[in-house]
Amino acid sequence: METRPYVPWELMDSFLTDAFKGYGVPEEDAKICADVLLESDRRGIESHGCNRFKPIYIDRIVNGTLLPETKIEIVKDTPTTVVMNANNGMGMVASHKMMEMLIEKAGKYGMAGGTIFNSTHYGIAGYWTTMAEKAGMIGITGTNARPSVAPTWGVEPMMGTNPLTFTMPTDEEFPFNFDCATSIVQNGKIEFYERQGKPTPEGLVVTRDGGTVTDSGKILRDMRKGDCALLSIGGLGEDTGGYKGYGFTAIVEILSAALAGGPFMKELNGKNPDGSGKFYRLGHFFFVINPEFFMGLDTFRKTAGGICRGLRASEKAPGAERIYTAGEKEWLAWQERKDKGVPVGESVQEELLEVRDKLNLPYRFPFEKD
Repeated sequence: METRPYVPWELMDSFLTDAFKGYGVPEEDAKICADVLLESDRRGIESHGCNRFKPIYIDRIVNGTLLPETKIEIVKDTPTTVVMNANNGMGMVASHKMMEMLIEKAGKYGMAGGTIFNSTHYGIAGYWTTMAEKAGMIGITGTNARPSVAPTWGVEPMMGTNPLTFTMPTDEEFPFNFDCATSIVQNGKIEFYERQGKPTPEGLVVTRDGGTVTDSGKILRDMRKGDCALLSIGGLGEDTGGYKGYGFTAIVEILSAALAGGPFMKELNGKNPDGSGKFYRLGHFFFVINPEFFMGLDTFRKTAGGICRGLRASEKAPGAERIYTAGEKEWLAWQERKDKGVPVGESVQEELLEVRDKLNLPYRFPFEKD
């Protein structure tokens, strides 16, 4: 049972928007950024929601590794492709513009693809693919990130957690939405474990000596020093298929960097040789497919929904309550939370109050004591 206090959605949305504005983000951009963060919490994916508001966005604006004003530059624009330079601004703002452009192009030509370079963290990847789904299309995206994942048989962090994400329309109440890192666990999840005072499950991280570690705070510190690394899906070695996850991680790294000729792997560590911070210069890629240019949206929805229903209706393992399809748990989380609000733990409460008081914003939260 949830024991954390809830903050109403409208209150949190208004606060986040005003807070971003207070740190120099233009109003329309601030609204986009707030909505992307809250979409994570709506889906129950707290590793990318309000938990990351201050440490990933506000703190980086303050330390100069993220520019609050996003000066988007279209480097190349064809009927079906876009190459965009985000100029180290808000990755969420650049991605929103990219998806608007690609959806329009796919509406005319059936498919479209784009890539962004010199960007920053773009929030929950599924937000961008869902923009395509809401337009009756298929969305695909991926992004590289600061190096934290080791290759199979390696112990050194070389690539990011590199999500590979798909959202597809169905004839059900929710789309098929597959949104996850190509590593077993992502940095945000370990940050969430640390905030909750919980250990990271064993076997998700490899140390320099080939062992493992579960202390969440130590993992975060050691990863920044290169003394441990996350493992790709499949785990350590090849016997459990670790090489498959490694391959997918590398695919995302290549597409995120090579299509735009951007930096990759250790060039994305956000640190200068003297340890000071620098721009992360991340890369993202996006593809949009319009089913109307195949056998039609209605056919696609019906078939995709039929596949999902068939999977959920298949025989369950002994003791299992139910079988899920991608996106279902996130939809159920929203049904649970939509009338309650955002659950906010103590560490995030402190961060919200710190930002509010710093900017002297006129907000009071339900968790505050009289």
